[in-house]
Amino acid sequence: MSDLSLFGEPEPRRRDDPPPADPPPAAASPDAPLAERMRPHTLDEMVGQQALVGPEGTLRKLLAAGHLPNLILYGPPGSGKTTLGRMVAAESGSTFVPFNAVSEGVPRLREVVKEAEARRRGGRRTLLFIDEIHRLNKGQQDFLLPWIESGLMTLVGATTEHPGFEINAAVLSRSRVLVLDPLSEDDVRAVVRRALEDPERGFGGRVEMEPEAEDVLVRNTGGDARQALTGLEIAARLAGKGGTVTADAVREALQQPMARYDTTLGYEMLSAFHKSLRSSSGSGALYWAMRMVQSGEDPKTLFRRLVAAAYEDVGLADPQAGIVAVQAMLAFERLGVPEGLLPLYNAILYVANAPKSNRAYLAGGAAAEAARQHPDAPVPLHLRNAPTSLMKEWGYGEGYKYAHNYEGGVVDLQCLPDVIRDERFYEPTDRGFEAEIARRMAERGDSG
Repeated sequence: MSDLSLFGEPEPRRRDDPPPADPPPAAASPDAPLAERMRPHTLDEMVGQQALVGPEGTLRKLLAAGHLPNLILYGPPGSGKTTLGRMVAAESGSTFVPFNAVSEGVPRLREVVKEAEARRRGGRRTLLFIDEIHRLNKGQQDFLLPWIESGLMTLVGATTEHPGFEINAAVLSRSRVLVLDPLSEDDVRAVVRRALEDPERGFGGRVEMEPEAEDVLVRNTGGDARQALTGLEIAARLAGKGGTVTADAVREALQQPMARYDTTLGYEMLSAFHKSLRSSSGSGALYWAMRMVQSGEDPKTLFRRLVAAAYEDVGLADPQAGIVAVQAMLAFERLGVPEGLLPLYNAILYVANAPKSNRAYLAGGAAAEAARQHPDAPVPLHLRNAPTSLMKEWGYGEGYKYAHNYEGGVVDLQCLPDVIRDERFYEPTDRGFEAEIARRMAERGDSG
């Protein structure tokens, strides 16, 4: 025993001693931000995410089973990912070890591994919580693999980006992905009211809020509880002690609220934009286009998808649609924002309301498949050029019919290799201009 222990001081920890047990979670400091003070401590306190934490929720069942897998929590900001990570650690009796993928690297991960090994010798488990896990590079993600696979640590990663796009497949294969939804307006409203009423962590009724102000706050924070609580705290300070939070105070607190927009949501909205065009919903296509533009997306992204839709989904039912889309894109490049959005509006409405046909798109795909299946099919002799006398002797060009020498400029001529001579890739619809194409094909006895 060291001399220090004679005076009642604790004996110094040896290098191989496990870290001490975690103290029980302490309440956030009164000076901490409101969002931190109001962070739920138990699953029962969680607002929203009932598919995960409700009585029959996936996460609650996993915890009850006693064997917690590695988890990837995928959801928008303010949906409760970090809070759930802390709760999972507490409920599973694990030490919560936070790691920030933006500011920390492999040296810190090595320290975490050593600490986890010491902790396991002391009979304690480690939960490694990695915020922004999608920002780990491939080397950092590979470093984790043996440790999470061996069970030394339980990984809980939080991400706002689609795991399938941004996270190493090896890490994903060893993890269970849990999806968190944006909080509903009712959920955010419940969070705000709890903060107003809670006597210990919130305002305890010392601040009043107009109903209109609550509506403005709830509708302009995009399902983000943290943003809503931050806005409430600022608005309360603007109102002053004993004051009432008004709608104007909330607007001032929020300034110009920015809608959530990240890579995953961008793909989702671009998909919604294209599907609205395909479904002939001009209003839907305009809405998603403006959502993306107001979130900072380059309008050229929308023009590229618009041109693709004009040729994929309108096709030959209205060949003018592709011309309108391309000309609108050129006009935007010359005008810029905001005037350049005018041709965007026009082109969106034209393409959305044009008759639809994907037969040209399907025909191209069928022809491509035939080319893959028969990559060496010889060109029929009558379609080959015969610039030399030897080629003419071989039969090149024999039997070729020059279309302009025939009535109507139409000739019956085999133009496919012998092995697929009877294939027809294109079958027009009876919509728009394709009806005219179908009539022309029928007149010459051609079905594709």
